[in-house]
Amino acid sequence: MATLTVPPVLTSPRDDAMSLYRAFKGFGCDTAAVISILAHRDATQRSLIEQEYKAMYSEELSKRLASELRGDVERAILAWMPDPGTRDATIVRDALAGDVIDLKAATEVICSRTQPQIQHFKQIYLAKFHAHLEQDIEYQASGDLQKLLLAYISTIRYQGPEVDRGRAEHDAKALFKAGEKKMGTDEDKFIKIFSQSSQAHLVAVDIAYDSMYGNSLRKAIKSETSGNFEFALLTILQCAKNPAKYFAKVLHKAMEGLGTNDKTLTRVIVTRTEIDMQYIKAEYEKKYKKSLNDAVHSETSSHYRTFLLSLLGATHR
Repeated sequence: MATLTVPPVLTSPRDDAMSLYRAFKGFGCDTAAVISILAHRDATQRSLIEQEYKAMYSEELSKRLASELRGDVERAILAWMPDPGTRDATIVRDALAGDVIDLKAATEVICSRTQPQIQHFKQIYLAKFHAHLEQDIEYQASGDLQKLLLAYISTIRYQGPEVDRGRAEHDAKALFKAGEKKMGTDEDKFIKIFSQSSQAHLVAVDIAYDSMYGNSLRKAIKSETSGNFEFALLTILQCAKNPAKYFAKVLHKAMEGLGTNDKTLTRVIVTRTEIDMQYIKAEYEKKYKKSLNDAVHSETSSHYRTFLLSLLGATHR
């Protein structure tokens, strides 16, 4: 469930383009006006506004936004503008080939997406950046993380809900033998099962593991693996079980302690607003006894705060 609130009577993309142009004119940018339009338009509407803006003013709207805005609000709005596939491709490309390499961000996006979503953004990645995602992963990642990511983006997985309980028990046994039962860890077995399994199958493996060995698969992963490889396996498992709960935790981590990880905060909010943000908000409040809106309000300020809260929508009591 999305949180995006679209006005009941919509202006045309042409009117929105004209309003944005007016917001850019004169001394300084009317950032509040920009937010009031763009934070309340879905992906299709944003695309139409961009087309109209270019046709009317012979310039890319994203380039104008980049020149008019600054800081966190600039990054957030520019991340919000593209369609989900283009956004994911851009986030992963920046994480693997940008000024600062961020393997964790690339891993989060790849391992939390469904196989059709991955295939879609892989095509965009190649068309937009003239680079193969596989080659960028090979260049920046290494060891077990590299093997897992390469397998995960290339394997065709079943997407449906049906599960073979016998096979789930077989895979649970294989993971136990590859991890907790032996000295050291057979990482290749984890890679094979996690990259080839449907989400429904992984959930069944998790349940079987717990009932057979009295320990959660999550705890086994944490004790048997480490670093970004551990993070990737946990992301795949937790997003198979409950993606909203997973992202609620990511958001909480981004805001806890001294300082806020605004990059992570922005990435999760803009990528999940049109997918499952209502569920993430519910999981956040359930676990942390505080609304996500209140947390974001206390950790951000100015136009950046207004924009993120606009995407999050109203807090339901």
